[in-house]
This record gives sequence, C-alpha cells and structure tokens, in this order.
Amino acid sequence: MSLVSPVVVGIIYCLLMSLIREPHRRRFNAIMVGGAGAAYLSGGGFGPWELPFVALVAYVAYRGLESWTFIGIGWLLHTAWDMAHHLKGNPILPFHHDSSLACAICDPVIALWCFREGPSLIAAVRRRFGSSRTADHTHDHASAPS
Repeated sequence: MSLVSPVVVGIIYCLLMSLIREPHRRRFNAIMVGGAGAAYLSGGGFGPWELPFVALVAYVAYRGLESWTFIGIGWLLHTAWDMAHHLKGNPILPFHHDSSLACAICDPVIALWCFREGPSLIAAVRRRFGSSRTADHTHDHASAPS
C-alpha cells in the first residue's frame, strides 16, 4: 500500500468540501464524521463494542454541527478505530486488507483541516496565485452567519 495515496485522498476530500460555503461546510462535515463513525457496524470486528463507539462519534458529530474542533476530534476517534480494526485484521473494506490502515492515514489529514476550521482550500489557492476571481470566495469561511 502506498502511504502517499491516502494523504492525497484526504487532500482531495478537503478540496471538494471547499466547494461548499460556510456554515453548510461545517454542518455537512459533522454529518460525514457521524457516518464514518458507523462505517464498521455491518462487519464490525469488535462485536457489541461497536455500538458505544458509534454512540460516542454520534455525540461528537452532533457537537460538530457548531464546532470544527469536535469534527476534528471525530476524525481522530475514527483514526483510532481504524487502527484497532487494522491490527485486529478486520478492515473497513473486507476485500482490501489495508483499507483500515489507509483510512487511518487519510483521516488525520481531514482532522488537521478541521482543526484549522475547515478553510476553503480553493480560496487559499486563488489568493496564493492571485486569481482575479479571488473576491468571489475568500470570505466564505469567516464572515458567513451560523
């Protein structure tokens, strides 16, 4: 397994999420991390222990509706759960042995972006390279009402 491709997937996720304006971006990401928390339910290798984890991530995702920090925490919780499943040999995708490990590499990339309050990476690139369309998206993060 390439260690680079899960990082690239995390960056692509953050770029795609940058297409969503605030505050919808934060709320959508809260829903995404809540869904990720339930990803192992269908084939969970930890039996009934999967349920408290889902409940914990659901609570964190709920708090994430109003807090990027909680969304980042949710992705780090999912990272830990990915590693536990990888070490147990029960991957998130049963047909891909290293899928949980790849997820555990990807998720912290997303978490770091969340801890920075999910800024628009597209706007950052436009600012960096001086696109004339910069004004269209530069303020979608900080100035949007919640």
